[in-house]
Amino acid sequence: MERSVEKTSSRILEILALKGKVTESGAMTSRCSDYDIDEEVYRARHPWSIYQVPFADMQKAVDRLRAELPKEGWRIVKDGVDDSAGKSPQIIAESKGAEFAIDVRLYKASEVGNAPDLVKVSVESACYRAK
Repeated sequence: MERSVEKTSSRILEILALKGKVTESGAMTSRCSDYDIDEEVYRARHPWSIYQVPFADMQKAVDRLRAELPKEGWRIVKDGVDDSAGKSPQIIAESKGAEFAIDVRLYKASEVGNAPDLVKVSVESACYRAK
């Protein structure tokens, strides 16, 4: 399942088509909290970000993602702002069969601290039973 989540992440990166720095992390597995602790039910998750790209290019990339996801069988379930103080743009979408969900957020660099402009992506699988 981790490989499937990483493949989905790669496709999201292709659609964004940004030439910046991408955080290096692989998919990880954790137990699904909705199930009894004794059951072996897991979820794979792959969080990553892309940065060192002009903010205007990031905005265009998120707009491109918004337009392309439905063409590839994704259903956008939220297209608005997140609940952060900065009210960052956020898209949440589910794949056609709901095997995967993505959460994409666009962050503008803060004036306090050293956080850069970035697009933050998290790809997550549906819960599945261990084999």
